[in-house]
Amino acid sequence: MTQFKASLILYLFFSLNAAQAETLEEAWGTALNSNHQIKAAQANTQASQENLLAAQGQMLPQLNFRSGYTQYNESPGAKTTIEGQTVNFTTQQAGSVNAQALASIPIFTSGKITQNIHAAQANLSATQANETVIELDLKMRIADAYISVLRAESLLEVVKQHLESLTAHAHDVQNQFEQGIVARNDILAANVEVLNAQQAITYTATQLDNAKAQYNQLLTRPLTQAVQLAKKFPSLPKENEETLTDNALKNRPELLVLTQKIDELEAQKEGVKADLLPQVSANGGYNYQQNRYQAHEGLWMANVGVEWKAFDGTTSHKSDSLTRQAFALQEQKEMLQGQIQLQIRQAWLESQETQQRINVAAQAITQANENRNVITDRYQQGLATHTDVIHAEDLRTTSYQNWHQATYDLALATLRLQRALGNL
Repeated sequence: MTQFKASLILYLFFSLNAAQAETLEEAWGTALNSNHQIKAAQANTQASQENLLAAQGQMLPQLNFRSGYTQYNESPGAKTTIEGQTVNFTTQQAGSVNAQALASIPIFTSGKITQNIHAAQANLSATQANETVIELDLKMRIADAYISVLRAESLLEVVKQHLESLTAHAHDVQNQFEQGIVARNDILAANVEVLNAQQAITYTATQLDNAKAQYNQLLTRPLTQAVQLAKKFPSLPKENEETLTDNALKNRPELLVLTQKIDELEAQKEGVKADLLPQVSANGGYNYQQNRYQAHEGLWMANVGVEWKAFDGTTSHKSDSLTRQAFALQEQKEMLQGQIQLQIRQAWLESQETQQRINVAAQAITQANENRNVITDRYQQGLATHTDVIHAEDLRTTSYQNWHQATYDLALATLRLQRALGNL
């Protein structure tokens, strides 16, 4: 019964720790809700949405009100000749109020408003895609920091085990010396190894603290906040390299940004050209001019206006400028496609290489443990030297370090491959 209770306590303890450990997905969620760069990108997206609404608003009527009061030093008048005599008469009072309400709506703009809306839509799509890019980059930085913490924790555990083994060996050396089997320099050498291991623990613990501080900074937390992470990562994609490359070229938001930016410039260019074509609008409203000498102070009016620029020395240059800008972005897009292909290739090769390293490292751990045990037994029997034991322990420690490094390198390669695919 006692053994059962102990097992139950251990199970609950580790289950509680696992429940408290923060996953990578939870870390991403925290960062996306608090990171200042993400908030700035979201604000840019909202600004683009407002620009689109403004472009669409060009199709709606405009209603303008205007009013004022005018005071002259004298009453305006007119002068004429009647039967050979000059006659002056007042046409307007010296002080008067005027007011106007005018509505205007475009009827035909040769596609100018349509192209402006198209450009604003493309800009919004580009801004949204850029927000996704920023999110992916932030997620990748967090993933790097996340793995750095776990890597440092694992290496710290390895050097602690290394210290325990060296301490046990130093105890064996002391026993051997007391029995007169080994010389005093073996004790000194063993103690030096213990001190070196303690120094390695101090160094690795500091590296772990730095890794945690960087991780907390990315999540906008106090740098000294406790960090407990779960060892859970995305699975490696099963598709071959060619399929992964095709998917990346279809899904990467960086390419969408450039595509939409090019589309925006093309729409702006067409809008500039449309400005040289006929622009037709309808206008109507009410005008009031206070004047007791005028028969009708308030008048309704309506008209249809046509504007056609016969010549504009700037439009062609604006159009050419937009064409060149679109060409430049197209070249950047072509270059980015090549870079994406290289990123997929590198991440895929890294994932294949790290899987092989893990298998080799696991075999090395088994053999290194067995070798250390054999050498330790031989030393205790006086058949091996202190140097043999230290060498065996170093091999065992290196094997564990290699296994942990390969394991986290695989996790990082998988995440980099997912980032290259645009799927984090």
